[in-house]
Amino acid sequence: MRRASMALPESTAANPSQRRSDWSTLRKLLPYLWQYRWRVGIALAFLVTAKVANVGVPLLLKELVDSLSIKPGDARALLVVPVGLLLAYAGLRFSTSLFTELRELVFAKATEGTARSISLQTFRHLHALSLRFHLERQTGGMTRDIERGTRAVHSLISYSLYSIVPTVIEVGMVLTLLAVKFDAAFAWITLAALVFYVAFTITVTEWRTQFRRLMNEMDSHAHTRAVDSLLNYETVKYFNNEDFEARRYDESLERLRQASLKSQRTLSLLNAGQQFVIAAALVAMLWRATEGVVAGRMTLGDLVMINAFMIQLYIPLNFLGVIYREIKQSLADLDKMFTLLEREREVADAPGAPTLAVTQGAVRFENVRFGYDPRRTILHDISFEVPAGRTVAVVGPSGSGKSTLARLLYRFYDVQGGRITIDGQDIREVTQTSLRQSLGIVPQDTVLFNDTVAYNIAYGRPGATQDEIEAAARAARIHDFIAGTPQGYATPVGERGLKLSGGEKQRVAIARTLLKNPPILIFDEATSALDSANERAIQSELQSAARNKTALVIAHRLSTVVDAHEILVMEAGRIIERGTHTELLARRGRYADMWALQQSGADQSGASPAADDALPAAVQP
Repeated sequence: MRRASMALPESTAANPSQRRSDWSTLRKLLPYLWQYRWRVGIALAFLVTAKVANVGVPLLLKELVDSLSIKPGDARALLVVPVGLLLAYAGLRFSTSLFTELRELVFAKATEGTARSISLQTFRHLHALSLRFHLERQTGGMTRDIERGTRAVHSLISYSLYSIVPTVIEVGMVLTLLAVKFDAAFAWITLAALVFYVAFTITVTEWRTQFRRLMNEMDSHAHTRAVDSLLNYETVKYFNNEDFEARRYDESLERLRQASLKSQRTLSLLNAGQQFVIAAALVAMLWRATEGVVAGRMTLGDLVMINAFMIQLYIPLNFLGVIYREIKQSLADLDKMFTLLEREREVADAPGAPTLAVTQGAVRFENVRFGYDPRRTILHDISFEVPAGRTVAVVGPSGSGKSTLARLLYRFYDVQGGRITIDGQDIREVTQTSLRQSLGIVPQDTVLFNDTVAYNIAYGRPGATQDEIEAAARAARIHDFIAGTPQGYATPVGERGLKLSGGEKQRVAIARTLLKNPPILIFDEATSALDSANERAIQSELQSAARNKTALVIAHRLSTVVDAHEILVMEAGRIIERGTHTELLARRGRYADMWALQQSGADQSGASPAADDALPAAVQP
């Protein structure tokens, strides 16, 4: 068995310089936060109050120590205990916690609201992107990016407003107190340590960010492979490739392990350097304070106060390295989410586009030219009309462009030449929402949501009553099956509907479209997964549903379209024949040959023509 490729995903190979700057990412975040500006202001006020109380604690501690200059065993000791200072000390400690919690309480709505707004906008934008994007995406990696981006919003807001700002405020207050109350050397030692600490942290963190980013890329890649393999569980089992999938996944995990080890080694280096700077500053400060006490310039309370100040600064400083790393990583994660948000829509509504007005439902393809890749044209000057209330069928071998017609009508892609109209309105000039509200499709490949049968049928018209859901199920000949299950309409269908057979899934899709009841219907191999008995029964229901509606039927089985008002025969992206079933047979052309081959195949297998799932290999292009 050939070893799986070790190539990195495209996103990993991307040049990091292509990322937007951190300030640019922050500027994009600010508008979401601005709507909560009053809460931000109140939260900052509580934050400053908490820090003032916190800085006051060492000052009270000094007074408390200096006031306790009594001899051991003195009977008056209890009388000179500074009760007021003790109570004030306890009050300041409590105030610090109280105002911190008030800040959290006030600002929680801003944090959660901002994360919700960005996540919802990203979700809506992903649904607005073209089918091409979703065919090319890596679901596991993309969901990981969205998950980390949402988490990054919380981290950025919390660390920026809860850690960076209060640390700066506290450092400024402490430096001022040290410079005013003692000599300037204390302030200069503290300031020099801060500058060196910050410079070292930023330099090393900038260098090691590449390893953290690589680790995240490898994490996304491993997640993508795991999700893709699990989604294709049955295929893995069909080909006995469990070990192959495990090896592919292990290769991704090994790359993730190596990237994680590099990230951890550089993190250890950063932490060790930060601790050295803090320890050196602490020793210098205590040495000078001890010297002052010995010389009589300072009291024992001053020494305790300076030590308390250094401890209070040590905690946020020690955390500052973590904060900076997390902010940098959060900015990188948020940048990925904003990159998704900035992904241009390949198919977008024209400015001021009106709503599609369906009066009769006539559909026209006028000289339509299209190719998924500009270098390879799929449809060549396709022109036909589906008159209002009529049924037009399109047949032909696989790859002839039949299903592409449905995708273009739904405007998943825009035509590259010609136009498509509904009641004379170019579908590129109306809103996509109104266009798709007027269309209903039973696709060839039915994928269901991991929910109940009732939910999947009601998806055709959210809000439909249970009676309406059951009526649609009866029309699709699936009600008896659903009613016979233990949970009835509450039966879960599994991920992508894997708990149902192909025929059951297709009947759910038919019921869903019948419930929607749009003026224009598209049947793309709507009965391909059904047995001949059910197909004949449902075919009559579909014909009944299509009565007085415009219907485009895409089919391989010619027996399912013999009653169409017009049949188009496509080959290699061109219409080579058109007419009714009788007319096409009389011409003895390609359609007649296809009909004869299908009839012959059905006779040889002893089955009805409707039982053939596809054209014989002899008629494949």
